[in-house]
Amino acid sequence: MKLLSLRSAINVYLLLCHAGSHLQSGILLLIRMAWGWQLLESGYGHLSNVAGTAKHFMDWGIPYPTLNVYISGSTELIGGALLMLGLLSRLISVPLFFNFCVAYLTASRDEVTHLFTQNPDAIINDAAFPFLVTSLLILAFGPGRFSIDYIVHRFLIYPYFDRAIPGPEKYSMKMPS
Repeated sequence: MKLLSLRSAINVYLLLCHAGSHLQSGILLLIRMAWGWQLLESGYGHLSNVAGTAKHFMDWGIPYPTLNVYISGSTELIGGALLMLGLLSRLISVPLFFNFCVAYLTASRDEVTHLFTQNPDAIINDAAFPFLVTSLLILAFGPGRFSIDYIVHRFLIYPYFDRAIPGPEKYSMKMPS
C-alpha cells in the first residue's frame, strides 16, 4: 500500500513537472514584457530629463553624471525594447545587469553596506532589484520560445551546426547545399 501511494505521489509530481515545463515560455514572455516595458519607460525618463537625472547622479557621486545618464538611459531604453521583442536577449542582459549593479552601488549604497548588519529586506525592496533579477533570469534561461531569438536560433542558426559536437569551442558549420 505504501509503495502504491509513493508511486502515485511520484506520478503526480512528474505530471506537475511536465505541465509546468509548458508554462516556461509564457512566463518568460510575461516577465520580458512587464520588466521590458518598465525598463523602456525608465530609460525614456532618463533621456527626456537629462538635467534632472544628471543632478541625481551627481548627488549619488556618480562620475561624469551627464554622460552616465545617456549611457544608463540608452541601456535601459534599448534593453527594454530588446527584451520585449526577445531579440539579443541574453546579450542585452549583461549590460543591464551591470547597469543595475552600478545603481545598487551608487544610489542604494546604504542598503548594500547594511545588507548583512541591519535590514536585508532593503535590498529586495529597492527599485533596482526586479530589473537586476530579470536580467539574471533572461541571461540564465533565455527569452523562451515566444521570441525573435528563438526563431533565429531554431530556424537560421541551429540547422547549420553539427548537433553531435558538445562544446562551443568545437562547433563546425555545415553549409547549405
